[in-house]
Amino acid sequence: MSEPITVTDAADPRLSDYTDLTDVELRRRREPAEGLFIAEGEKVIRRALAAGFRMRSMLLTAKWLGVMGDVIAETDAPVHLVEPALAEQVTGYHVHRGALASMERKPLPTAAEVLDGARRVAVLEGLVDHTNLGAIFRSAAALGMDAVLLSPDCADPLYRRAVKTSMGAVFSVPYARLDPWPDSLAAVREAGFELLALTPSGAEDFTVAKSHLLPRAALMLGAEGEGLTPKALAAADQRVRIPMAHGIDSLNVGAAAAIAFYAVNHG
Repeated sequence: MSEPITVTDAADPRLSDYTDLTDVELRRRREPAEGLFIAEGEKVIRRALAAGFRMRSMLLTAKWLGVMGDVIAETDAPVHLVEPALAEQVTGYHVHRGALASMERKPLPTAAEVLDGARRVAVLEGLVDHTNLGAIFRSAAALGMDAVLLSPDCADPLYRRAVKTSMGAVFSVPYARLDPWPDSLAAVREAGFELLALTPSGAEDFTVAKSHLLPRAALMLGAEGEGLTPKALAAADQRVRIPMAHGIDSLNVGAAAAIAFYAVNHG
């Protein structure tokens, strides 16, 4: 059991894992380099621990001591108790959920490892918005996708906002980077997957394509606005689209992903 320690100085080095959490560029560089990520909120912290991630430390305000009591009792990581104003000073924002944990990253698996035994995978190109990325992981977990493959320029699924939006689903859906891009898509096809590009241009409706009948399907999605690049589209075996009404030509990529994940699994 770790005994909570009260910390009163924002410059205390014991809080260094939590500094400047709103500085996206800084955290994007720092967290992978230092092998850490931040889990925010009771449910996310518990899901990270259940997924086997090791806790480095925890930052709590007093009202969360009881709620997190069983976690504190089972960890040997330091638990830092701070006032809400100090938590805001350190992190750069008001910590509504009152509980943060610094977690240790695991080695990222290879694409071949996450494809082994999978039937349905999502392939994301250029997804740099952490909220959209988190929403896609949440839908992937809920709607039966076995894994997610990311182009090299996709955002970090373990960045705090992506983890928070996914409600911890980034811990339960295996993912890997595909590099070089898009040449590595050939390895996905060689693993037995049909590459389906989600695009409104020159595509068949899911109702016509009947992608849910494919033995193995890899659904490719591009960034908000731009969509899949011409090179990614050229690598696809088939183009598919979501039927639209009222003159609408596209959806937010998070919403589109959820519908497409259901379609490739259930038709």
